[in-house]
Amino acid sequence: MQFPNYFADAETSFQTASFILFGIPYEKTSSFRHGADKAPEEIRQASWNFERFDLHTKINYEDIPVHDYGDLDVQKLTSKELFNTGKNFTATLLQKQKTPIAIGGDHSITPGIVSAFPSDIAVLSLDAHMDFRQEYKNDVYNHACVLRRIADHLPIKNIAVLGLRSAEKEEYEQAQDLGLFFREAYTIDDAGIQKTIQQTKTHLKGKKIYLTIDIDVVDPAYAPGTSTPEPCGLTPAQVIEIIKAFSPQLIGFDLVEVCPPYDHGQTAVLGAKLIKTCLGYIWKQQA
Repeated sequence: MQFPNYFADAETSFQTASFILFGIPYEKTSSFRHGADKAPEEIRQASWNFERFDLHTKINYEDIPVHDYGDLDVQKLTSKELFNTGKNFTATLLQKQKTPIAIGGDHSITPGIVSAFPSDIAVLSLDAHMDFRQEYKNDVYNHACVLRRIADHLPIKNIAVLGLRSAEKEEYEQAQDLGLFFREAYTIDDAGIQKTIQQTKTHLKGKKIYLTIDIDVVDPAYAPGTSTPEPCGLTPAQVIEIIKAFSPQLIGFDLVEVCPPYDHGQTAVLGAKLIKTCLGYIWKQQA
């Protein structure tokens, strides 16, 4: 059965919406599996699976003023052109006082979006990979360079990464030398999710936060349909605890790296649920 081609309950007009959801079906920098450009469509379809009322937040999603803009036309762009397109589109939304919500695509969509925000915000990245290389495959805008490009715009002290379990030795050592705040999935399991959240809150000092969720932060037992799966990840419940804790500070977010050809739809369903969860908690803070 084919459902409407927009995200469920995102039926408010662009002019009156507080939140603008948009797809960025781009995956030219993917380095392992391919198919992340199919994610916006699949996640939108999966979003129709859920009730309008959310038991966790007690929010009625039809009450949240969300507009689904559709997809940006990015599939023929270079990674640098993608960066500029994401930046310009997000800048337009911010000028109109809209909260941006992006669905990737691979993780290369994120730095352009972040660069449209003031440089005094913070970025919280939930990711299995450090993504801190200066360049990868002769491309400084590759998905493996996401945090490096974000660090071109923000002070590195304004960036935090949770759920890590993969990095090249050189990028790991550089991240440590430059003072990047990160917590590995193993450390989170040892310390507990609430202590990790508190440490991260202390580090980010109450700043406004842009959240980027790479679905591979979640263990592939829950999210097998991702571009670069890495075992021993967080649980969906842990990710939701992070979203809940930081929701009062969130000024935008994205969800990336869902790769629909590699499962039977369960990762798109989880992606849609996490988007709705972010929306619900942000709206609960504002309502």
